[in-house]
Order: sequence, then C-alpha cells, then structure tokens
Amino acid sequence: MQISKLHYLVTHAEAAELACQGGVRWVQFRAKNLPYFEWQQRALETQVVCRRHGATLIVNDNPALALEIGADGVHLGRQDMSPGEARALLGPRFLIGGTANTFADVERLAAAGVDYVGLGPFRFTATKEKLSPLLGLAGYAEILAQCRAAGLALPIVGIGGVVLADVPALRAAGLHGVAVAGAIGGAPSPMAAAAQFLEVLDKPLKAFAL
Repeated sequence: MQISKLHYLVTHAEAAELACQGGVRWVQFRAKNLPYFEWQQRALETQVVCRRHGATLIVNDNPALALEIGADGVHLGRQDMSPGEARALLGPRFLIGGTANTFADVERLAAAGVDYVGLGPFRFTATKEKLSPLLGLAGYAEILAQCRAAGLALPIVGIGGVVLADVPALRAAGLHGVAVAGAIGGAPSPMAAAAQFLEVLDKPLKAFAL
C-alpha cells in the first residue's frame, strides 16, 4: 500500500481529482475543526471523485462519518477511537488503519486486527500537529526488524516528510509503501509529481490523503 498526501489551496474534491488523474487509487480524506455538516459535504464530494476513478476512500479519524457515507474504511490516529470499537461499529467490510510510532504500537494495532499501519514520522512534517518522536531510516530499520522477528506481516507504510529521493532507501528498509504530502501538494504539477512516485515505487500508488 502506498499513501500519498496532498495539501494545497483547492477543495478536497479538486485535490482528489488531481491525485486520481496522476494514478492514485486510494484516497484518505482528512478534515479538521469543521462543523459536522461541512465535514460530511466535503467527504461526499470527495467520494464522488473516488467512485468515478475507482479509488478507495478512507476517512481519517471519524468512523461514524465513514459509516454514514458508505466509505471504504477509516484511518485512526493514536488518540482516536480504538480499532476494536471501530470494527464493532463498522463491521468486517470496512478497512481500518492505524498510526504507530513504536514497535509496541505496531504490536497493539496488529493484535487489534487493523488492515495496515502508518508508521512514523520519518522526519519533521508541518502537516501533523503534536508530532511524535522522529524515526529516521534507522528507526524504521529497527522496528521493521522487530516486526519480522515477531512474525508480523501486515502492511506498514512510512509517513511524515517523505520526498521522492527517500523512496529507494525506505523500500529497501522493508516498508510496504510511503505517504507523501508536500512532495506532491507543493509541486508545480501534482499529477506529474504523483507519476514520479509511481515510477520510483514501480507499483500502483494506492492511497492519497487530503
């Protein structure tokens, strides 16, 4: 699973459209500090784009909204609803992902039955508040080695400040994919930037977080 994040001054739906035109087929919808109705409307508009492109839609932080609009899944931060509670609410059809910063986090999420883990941050990123300790390449290598020793095989995605030049080393470390924000959203052509990541990853870019 590869996750791409895009942040710039367009609507969520417009950002999703550009990402999907660039090859993204997994969109994570993120919205903070909005009235619920506006949050819902933006999610629905983004969902229209995803369905048109055959892309999976993951709602960040809000299992109830994911259920209400019929999204494909939800991504849970470390302070959000527990994966077990989310599974009880959503049922087996929905995908559930979780954020981790340590091997203990990964173990906990795996035991809770998540479908994938976002592990990070790799380096500083302005797209996250209350940033956890930075892992760097050495941190990823250590945690992934612990996962292999423990027989944990769920997809683990690197998140936080990743740029194109980082991808070969992160893949070599054993990550299943990467999450990017400014490297696509801040590019002159987000579609071209997404295509570059696709080329380096040599596999479909499945996810994109607004």
